[in-house]
Amino acid sequence: MFGKTKKERFPLEEKNPDLHKQVVRSLRMVFDPEIPVNVYDLGLIYNLDIDEDNKVYVRITLTAPNCPEAERIPGNIQKAVKETEGVSDADVELVFDPPWTRDNMSTAALLALGLI
Repeated sequence: MFGKTKKERFPLEEKNPDLHKQVVRSLRMVFDPEIPVNVYDLGLIYNLDIDEDNKVYVRITLTAPNCPEAERIPGNIQKAVKETEGVSDADVELVFDPPWTRDNMSTAALLALGLI
């Protein structure tokens, strides 16, 4: 995604890999209601960072700025992350730069949507 390595997008994953995995699991339970793919595999998660107090910072986008679920998805993401065991708090930032493209999607998402 966007020419960044996994380490650059998720810089503190190595410091708390278990919590990182749990947060990713939680994110995979959040779906865009218009697309039968979770927000993580859809590539809507631009950055996931966990600080030393286990507060999670998530930078997200949507498939389009005029997405009809624009008010609901960020809140669903924040709720899912906050409810993850071990997370002290969650902060979700919605951005549209760089714009989302299907290149952000995981192979599993592309397969689920019949795009490959």
